[in-house]
Amino acid sequence: MGSADAVLDFERPLVELERRIAELEATRRETGADLEAGIAALRAELARLRERVFRELSPAQRVRLSRHPGRPSTLDYVAGLFTDWVELHGDRLGRDDPAIVAGLARFRGRPVAVVGHQKGRNTRENLHRNFGSPLPEGYRKALRVMRLAARFGRPVISFVDTQGAFPGVEAEERGQAEAIARNLLEMADLPVPVVACLVGEGGSGGA
Repeated sequence: MGSADAVLDFERPLVELERRIAELEATRRETGADLEAGIAALRAELARLRERVFRELSPAQRVRLSRHPGRPSTLDYVAGLFTDWVELHGDRLGRDDPAIVAGLARFRGRPVAVVGHQKGRNTRENLHRNFGSPLPEGYRKALRVMRLAARFGRPVISFVDTQGAFPGVEAEERGQAEAIARNLLEMADLPVPVVACLVGEGGSGGA
């Protein structure tokens, strides 16, 4: 569940059960006591409680969960799911946007292109990544990689996790609306499969 500061209120009963299970497992290792039945019962209770808690989340709680700082980011998924990852930078118009990561990799041995929003784990990283809110150059970088994918027949796998495109004046001055519209237009016409995975927030046209 992450650190205590990152635990949401509705997660606390789950964290408490996980703590009790960990304590019993530690006692079993240290003493050799037969605690399997008790551990199994707590694990079953944890599974039931987890299913109920997440089934009954309110809309506000779902939003909080989608913004949880402990959620995996695109680069976490890249590390866990893909091999031969090569990240590509820049929009070929003079800028790069760390809020979007894009590159080429292999998924289960098959060549693919990967595009996704990238947030940070702390304030410094979030400032660098613009809190996962892309600028126009981020969308142009993504489109550059998707065009490469189309050229070489690679499916595109995208990871969506953003509050929305960056709302600043400078983004509009550099053609934010046109960059998003261009992506939507060309993605609809790509000759390769596009798989979009919503892994966190999915706000506005920027998602």
